[in-house]
Parts: sequence; structure tokens; C-alpha cells
Amino acid sequence: MSLFSLPPGAAHLWYVDPDAIDDWYLRAAYHSVMSPEEARQQARFRFLEGRQEYLVTRALVRAVLSAYTPVAPRDWLFVRNGHGRPEIAGPKGAPRLRFNLSNTRGLVACLVARDREVGLDVEDTHRRGETVSIADRFFSPFESAALRRLPVHHQRDRFFDYWTLKEAYIKARGMGLAIPLDHFSYHLDEGGPIRISFEPELRDDPSRWQFSLTSLGGRHRVATAIERRPGEGTIAVEMFRCLPFEDVPPKA
Repeated sequence: MSLFSLPPGAAHLWYVDPDAIDDWYLRAAYHSVMSPEEARQQARFRFLEGRQEYLVTRALVRAVLSAYTPVAPRDWLFVRNGHGRPEIAGPKGAPRLRFNLSNTRGLVACLVARDREVGLDVEDTHRRGETVSIADRFFSPFESAALRRLPVHHQRDRFFDYWTLKEAYIKARGMGLAIPLDHFSYHLDEGGPIRISFEPELRDDPSRWQFSLTSLGGRHRVATAIERRPGEGTIAVEMFRCLPFEDVPPKA
């Protein structure tokens, strides 16, 4: 079976709607590749929706990684860093793939690249809850002020722009909320590429990162943060809708 090509200057984003998977055989296949710890974690979810979302998430990452290298989906080993980000721990000799996962109601996604840090966040913009008040508490003063300058009917959409981008960056850094959300700002009203600026405490270089922001199906916002090497040009980001083990099959 041929493998997918993942050039050094590219990143691939795979996504699936977990609610659309109702095939018993597919779900059984997903269960068969989970580790014992993953199976125990899935069983901890109280509601069927959470168990299904977790099952599809684990199947997606295993199927996607196996699309690029002759490693069976069940053979991947994962470890979490000190801040909880999952990373590849084996098998021995596996290629240097980096990935990040995100899920929300109706969408599970996996971003993968070679030898570079990546971060991904997906959010359901139809979910209920506060937006602008959250921005005032957690975003930078620059972002909060920019959000409030918008007409009220645009503020919710812009909130999700900021939120997903912020989550993507802190996940790419592998530090989660150990990075305060008000220590960096996105500049979204200037045209051209998405820009970021940092408070001195973060000691990061804005030119190190490339960001993207898109919507899927009018409901989900998707943001990526991808590490760039010095002097590197634009990193191509390709998106693939898939069904794990059918569009991204397991290896024998």
C-alpha cells in the first residue's frame, strides 16, 4: 500500500465528523487499535457522545500517522509532556512526525508535520456561553479593546478567531495554560498574514510562527500554529476530510 507524501515544507490537517460514524465494524476497528490505557480513558466518559468523540480521536491520530510510515496503527506509543501534550514515544525508529489534536462537538482534527512544532484548535461557534466577558478576563488588553471596537454582531465571530488562535499557539509551544493568554496578542485587522506580538517575558520571536484561520461548514472555527525555520517561506497547509481506516486505511 502506498504512503502519503508529507514534504518538509508542508503540514496536513485531517478532520472527521465523529457523529457521522455509525458503522459498527468501523467502531470495532477503532476499539481494536486503542492501547489499554486509552480504552480505560474512554470508559471514564459518562456520556455516549464523549466516548464516541474520544474513540474517533484516537483512531484518527493512529490512522493518520500510519498513512506516512509503515507502522501499524495499533503499534504507535504516546507519552504526555509535563504540560499534558501527547507526543510520539514509539515504536523505535519511527520517523520524526509532530502532531496535534483537537476536538469539539461535531469535529475531530489532527495536524501533522515533519520536524517542526504544530498546534491546532477547533471550536464549535454554535455553543452557548459568554464571549466578550471572557476576552476581558483572559485576552490581552490590545485584543479586548480591538474586539469591543467591532459592531456587536461581529464580536462573537472575532472572539472565536482570537480564542482558537491562542489555543493553537500555546499547544504548539507544548505548554498549555502555563503561558498566560494575555502575554501575547494577535493582530487581525491589518490585512495580510496573521501577526502575533509577545510580552518580553515570553521570549519568543514572531517570525518563528505561521498561523492560519478558517471555518468548516459554517459552524466550526479551525486555527493552526506552525513553527518556521529561520528564513523559511510559507508552509503549505493542506486539509483532508476523511474517515479513519477507510480514507486513511490501517497498515497490515
